[in-house]
Amino acid sequence: MKFGFTIKPDMTVERIVALTRQAEAAGFQYGWIFDSHILWLEPYPLLTLMAANTRSMRLGTCVTNPATRDITVTSSLFATLNLIAGDRMELGIGRGDSSRRVLGKKPVGAGDLERSIKAFRELTAAREIDFEGQPTRLSWAGGSPPVWVAGYGPKVLDLAGRVGDGVILQFADPDLIAWCLGFVKKGAEAAGRDPRSIEVMAAAPVWVSNDLEVARKRVRWFPALVSNHVVDLLSRYKPEDLPPALTSYVSNRGGYDYQQHCEVDSSNSKFVSDDVVDRFCLVGPAEAHRQKLRRLASLGVTQFNVYLMCGDEEDTLEAYKKEVMPAFRASAC
Repeated sequence: MKFGFTIKPDMTVERIVALTRQAEAAGFQYGWIFDSHILWLEPYPLLTLMAANTRSMRLGTCVTNPATRDITVTSSLFATLNLIAGDRMELGIGRGDSSRRVLGKKPVGAGDLERSIKAFRELTAAREIDFEGQPTRLSWAGGSPPVWVAGYGPKVLDLAGRVGDGVILQFADPDLIAWCLGFVKKGAEAAGRDPRSIEVMAAAPVWVSNDLEVARKRVRWFPALVSNHVVDLLSRYKPEDLPPALTSYVSNRGGYDYQQHCEVDSSNSKFVSDDVVDRFCLVGPAEAHRQKLRRLASLGVTQFNVYLMCGDEEDTLEAYKKEVMPAFRASAC
């Protein structure tokens, strides 16, 4: 299993750079950043700095969407960053949540997402496309970065299997990941692809501590974040088409304040139970993290992405460097 981290760009630029350097030195192979330009700092200048301050780490968005920026803009951004970083960029893309909702707009449809992925691949490979009736080409682009598709619902998961280089699953619940991967496999097989060729990322916050009460408090915001996607799914699917383990916990959910999005002490998270926290996140002593990661790996997860936004980020990187990641490097030898 490979390890990555995601930064929420609401801290100083200097700290973002320092955390990126620390993570690469600790053995993290991927560095990701949220894209929600109204709530937080614009990610692309930060990705430029992250590229300039790393040597081998692969970098990307976790995640962007096809509507906040025109896909020709996103393609040009990634093609440029790929030149700066030496072919180390990776696109994480989904239907959109906070970056759309905070503007009063809905996520895009699966069809628009798929068309945008295809356009991105062609443009970043310097091939000409017909863009809204106009022949369009990035003649200077040097190569198409891998594309990771983020989703929760059957349609987008099927899409990820058909066209994605990887799939992003934003929780660490083994049972739900197994359910999601069933749709990814189905989509891959329908497209004549080997499902094993698709990278699988589980992304979630972590807290290494023997004090479960404190650990749960630091990550309780995350299932509240996921609930936005669950509510969206319930508006588009019948409840019986979705697993109760994903949908039942939102029954007592109130409104959601995006100004408290991903905040540790967010009032958004009051409805989230300890059981849901334990399923969606990684909490407890280091051995509990190692055990859960082994189970995720057995399901086909190839990368675990630490959402580095719970406080004490430096300590979290150090704990994973010393107490968690060595076990997986040893098992890979």
